[in-house]
Amino acid sequence: MIAEIGHFALIIALGVALVQTILPLAGAARGLPSWMAVARPAARAQFVFLLVAFACLTQAFAVNDFSLLYVASNSNSAMPWYYRVTAVWGAHEGSLLLWAFTLSGWMVAVSFFSRSLPQDFVARVLGVMGFISVGFLLFMLLTSNPFERLLPAAVEGRELNPLLQDFGLIAHPPMLYMGYVGFSVAFSFAIAALLGGKLDAAWARWSRPWTTVAWMFLTVGIALGSWWAYYELGWGGWWFWDPVENASFMPWLMGTALIHSLAVTEKRGGFKSWTVLLAILAFSLSLLGTFLVRSGVLTSVHAFATDPERGLFILLFLGVVVGISLALYAWRAPRVGLGGDFALVSREAMLLGNNVLLAVASASVLLGTLYPLIVDALGLGKISVGPPYFNSIFIPLMTPVIFLMGVGPIARWKQASVPELVVRLRWALAVSVVTALLLPVVLGKWSPMISLGLFMALWIITSSLKNLWDVAGRNGLSGLTRGLAAIPRGYYGMLFAHLGVAAFALGVCISGGYSQEKEQRMEPGQSVEMSGYTFRFDGVHDVTGPNYQAKEGVVNVSRNGKEIVVMRPQKRVYLVQRNPTTEADIDAGFLRHLYVALGEPVSGEAWSLRLYYKPFVQWIWMGPLMMFFGGLLAASDRRYRLATRRAPHYAAQPALARG
Repeated sequence: MIAEIGHFALIIALGVALVQTILPLAGAARGLPSWMAVARPAARAQFVFLLVAFACLTQAFAVNDFSLLYVASNSNSAMPWYYRVTAVWGAHEGSLLLWAFTLSGWMVAVSFFSRSLPQDFVARVLGVMGFISVGFLLFMLLTSNPFERLLPAAVEGRELNPLLQDFGLIAHPPMLYMGYVGFSVAFSFAIAALLGGKLDAAWARWSRPWTTVAWMFLTVGIALGSWWAYYELGWGGWWFWDPVENASFMPWLMGTALIHSLAVTEKRGGFKSWTVLLAILAFSLSLLGTFLVRSGVLTSVHAFATDPERGLFILLFLGVVVGISLALYAWRAPRVGLGGDFALVSREAMLLGNNVLLAVASASVLLGTLYPLIVDALGLGKISVGPPYFNSIFIPLMTPVIFLMGVGPIARWKQASVPELVVRLRWALAVSVVTALLLPVVLGKWSPMISLGLFMALWIITSSLKNLWDVAGRNGLSGLTRGLAAIPRGYYGMLFAHLGVAAFALGVCISGGYSQEKEQRMEPGQSVEMSGYTFRFDGVHDVTGPNYQAKEGVVNVSRNGKEIVVMRPQKRVYLVQRNPTTEADIDAGFLRHLYVALGEPVSGEAWSLRLYYKPFVQWIWMGPLMMFFGGLLAASDRRYRLATRRAPHYAAQPALARG
């Protein structure tokens, strides 16, 4: 009866979500405190019931309950226990349950960390989140029930997709969903502010740490997905502009714009309407990504479902959410006002330029992702939009964004002086330009794109260090330590996040410009030289795993006659689905990766091998980790709490912002 308990818990959670939606919103509209007070206990009750449902499904996977269709389709008794457990979210129905459970977790966090906010505002926020939960619970119960019985029960399961039997499945989806669903909090705060008619600095201050935390998780989730594809698919690339990759990247771009816009709304009272619109668009793009992954309109290794009925439900729900929110925005936004004036050269203007460019970049990715689907739906043929389009659009848009990242933090609010900015940044600019032009020559290969990438990375680093010196080193070296200690966490968060972008840009530029690869037919004992390393192929032997058989190659890597590492790439065949997979072996270093993938047998004992030398590729994932750390510092800045104490007509900042 465990499965029936889980199913019943989902039904109860739907009922609670309906109550959470109707009573708090109606209570806030009619000024009834008793109705508004329902919001917090309803959110917590919904979390409990979804936790029960999630635990029941996890237990079914752990004990190999193949009487459940979802378990029989995605598990097997020979799979290791940790892959059986993570198979809970390895396909459509379970990942939808993870989405709903994650949403309930965010609701519980809001219910606990918003005690000092006005009751009507919290009621509206939790009411909007309850409405979102109603949509997903209905979707699950009507079209995607993970507790559907299979009668008679299967003797054995079909096994999880072999590509998903990896650590990446353990970490990537939960992190990604924490970001996706986390933007529902920013969305709900924005809709609550529109409903209440109070789009002011206090609303932005309350929303900002929640938005930052969601952005942090989405950043790490995307980075984990990129790393997973890099080592699992065996092709040596880390991003291919796959439609499902784009589905997570678009809300990240919009969320990045939202974070910067919230800063202006909080500190200067500007961009109020624009900030609300960005919050709506960020979550709408998260819902759109859900539609793309689950509708069957995409062919991708990342896609979950191929059932058009499911896609139609999400599309209708997306239309309802976006339609209502944009209608509310159109009604309320004109009454808000434009906020304070600012000059063309000012920090506000540069942040606005940053926002517009990020929004245009997101729209460009959206166009490239949806255009082939629209052409196909209209019967105009099939076209493919790939990396050439995205690279040609994205690089020109991101270049000015990165330039503004260097200038913006140094510019004054309201009005800045161009001559002053030139004087303060002249050495940063000179060092960046000269190094970007000369370093590629020293490294033995120059191209415009390599120099541009180096310039962008170095510009962020040098301008950030100059800004840090201006803030902390006003009293010279003698007062530097005291100055550094006085800087708030929020500033350090911005600094680390920007330096993370620089690290990412360095990784992309240097690995893209100086990587080497060889696809070589090799017999046992044969050696190949590449980038100063000697790769000696020592043959292949059989390896038996818990639910697969593999051919494992042995590649000895040495440099100057000294052995560095023995690499063991594999070709696996999983016993149930009989799908072959490539398991590359990577020797990861701070400044380079050695990457070896085993190809196909050629003749006799000869095999095809793919060998890669990738300098600085590790920095591509170090950058997002630095961004995550920067976001953590920013979200924990004590200034949020202190600022609200100085505003008696508003309640204090949620405790999530406390350091």
